[in-house]
Amino acid sequence: MDGRGRVRFGLALLFSITVAGTLWYWLVERFGLVDGLYQSVTTISTVGFGEVDHLGARGRLFTIALVVVGVGVAFYTLSGLVEELFEDQLTKWGRWRMDRRIETLKGHVVLCGFGRVGRAVIPLLQGHSPVVVVDVDADRCAAAGDAGLLTVLGDATEDEVLDRAGIRQAAILIVALHSDADAISTVLSARVLHRDLRIVARANTGSSEAKLMRAGVDHVVNPLHLGATRLATFALQPAVADFMDVVSPDGPLEFRLEELVMPDGSPLDGAALADARIRESTGAQLLALREPGGAFASNPGLDSVLRGGVTLIAIGTAAQLESLERLLASGETAPRS
Repeated sequence: MDGRGRVRFGLALLFSITVAGTLWYWLVERFGLVDGLYQSVTTISTVGFGEVDHLGARGRLFTIALVVVGVGVAFYTLSGLVEELFEDQLTKWGRWRMDRRIETLKGHVVLCGFGRVGRAVIPLLQGHSPVVVVDVDADRCAAAGDAGLLTVLGDATEDEVLDRAGIRQAAILIVALHSDADAISTVLSARVLHRDLRIVARANTGSSEAKLMRAGVDHVVNPLHLGATRLATFALQPAVADFMDVVSPDGPLEFRLEELVMPDGSPLDGAALADARIRESTGAQLLALREPGGAFASNPGLDSVLRGGVTLIAIGTAAQLESLERLLASGETAPRS
């Protein structure tokens, strides 16, 4: 039982004990009704004013029992009150500290919905960017907090809640809500608050995918459609499916598929792939190029030209991909000493 429950239960017991004591002194000891109430209150509170009227052995034994029980219940109630006040202050202090931490974030991920899908996403995000979880359910927020995540308790469809999650400074919004209507409302609010935010949303039904895209989502994920695709791929092309598993972010192999964006002002800006010598310099294999807002050019030829803002899809080990990132940024493959 929490502190608030203990206070309520203790007060109910104190009231019952006071009534029982008053009835005893009134009906058994023949005190007046007010005198019986007075004797009960002074006995339970241990103020020590003495007996209102003479008590025999029976009355004194009852008074001893009333003192023991009454004081015990009073301490029980008081401890619950202290616990409730202490926990409330700790909660407010913890909430204040968490809000301050969220205010300092920049380029973080806001995850709306900490259900089964949201929980499964977290391990893939951790280590890449700070995550702020927004959920309307207090228990799910508490679970996210116990997992070491920053949380905001509230309805993600409300602008004020998104602002508390730092949506204006965030880089990515992931919407994993059970209701597509709430997801659309959340996306509309987020897009107004941060026009350049990258938004990825879960669609629970096929009919909601187009609506989410019109609301401003960059990428819509339909778990049902993805599950069907995976089933078909494992049935028809199991080797391909296995390969995609091992190069996924949580796969068992050290090889990874990564996307890297070539920064503006890179020494390789305007260079052809033949001159960049990416494979020879880094060991990473380039699979595709994508111009900003354009389509993918898979298996690009050696005459393909690198430009600032182009996205490179590459496969390699962590060290090879880090070397490629340095090559794009500085033209060097080894870290500077």
